[in-house]
Amino acid sequence: MEKVLDVENVSISFIQYTKGLNQRELKVITDLTLDISEGEILAVLGSSGSGKSLLAHAIFGILPDNANLNGKIKFKGKTLSQEDKEEIRGKDIVLVPQSVNYLDPLMKISDQAIGLTQSDEEKKQKKIKQREIFEHYNLGPEVDEMYPFQLSGGMARRVLVSTALLSDPKLVVADEPTPGLDEKTVEETLNHFRHMKEDGIGVLLITHDIHAALEVADRIGIFYSGYVIEIAKVEDFSGDGENLLHPYTKALYKALPANGFEIIKGHQPLHGEIQQGCPYYDRCEMRFGRCKEERPELISLGEKRVRCFKYEEGA
Repeated sequence: MEKVLDVENVSISFIQYTKGLNQRELKVITDLTLDISEGEILAVLGSSGSGKSLLAHAIFGILPDNANLNGKIKFKGKTLSQEDKEEIRGKDIVLVPQSVNYLDPLMKISDQAIGLTQSDEEKKQKKIKQREIFEHYNLGPEVDEMYPFQLSGGMARRVLVSTALLSDPKLVVADEPTPGLDEKTVEETLNHFRHMKEDGIGVLLITHDIHAALEVADRIGIFYSGYVIEIAKVEDFSGDGENLLHPYTKALYKALPANGFEIIKGHQPLHGEIQQGCPYYDRCEMRFGRCKEERPELISLGEKRVRCFKYEEGA
């Protein structure tokens, strides 16, 4: 399968003004590396504040003006410039947002994604295609004339997905699409992503819902304090977690109620708290002396990746 997205050694920082108008650079994402292939679902899993949504903003080129972006973001092998991102977003790469507030409250559903600069013939063809996609997601003709406030939660979610697919995207970025939804709507939403996978679309699922990630993803990237610390296959999240590599990933898995609800001590470092060394150092039970001073690289082990000195050659 061809890779649709390659994120290589990406870091994101922000210029902030402190007391006396002094500047400081706050690093939020450091050395982020991951990839997604056609027909694959990669879930990026991390707690609030770990930098997950910033990844989506970087891909779409919508970071704020005080952000500094380093590293490479490639789409189908091509390194994207800011101009490239502006050209392909909403077309080859689309967003399924978290909130239904992304729908214009004053616009009928059938007009949400048609656009204002197209010819009448282009609009006609696009509406025909939109109706076909709506039918696929069980949205009847009556939905076309509705406004967002008239939709149920499940219907609004289907409209967001359908609208995203109107441009025949190669990559769908879903940013926290399940919080606040009831169990039935969550399962329905995850089924949408399964259908995308079957159609050969790559899906980047950004979430803190480990249950949703385990149910739908092929691989899971674990975020911790702005780092990807492990990329594991979804089947590794089984048994006693013996196939998981990083101690934080194992602890995360064992913290699930079904796995003993074992809570790890300490907290995830805030941005700017990690001076050097491994970001997980203070909470790790298998740390080495070098972990305090040296920061491990993200290394490949077959289909997996891990940021831990334990797995370095000769360790």
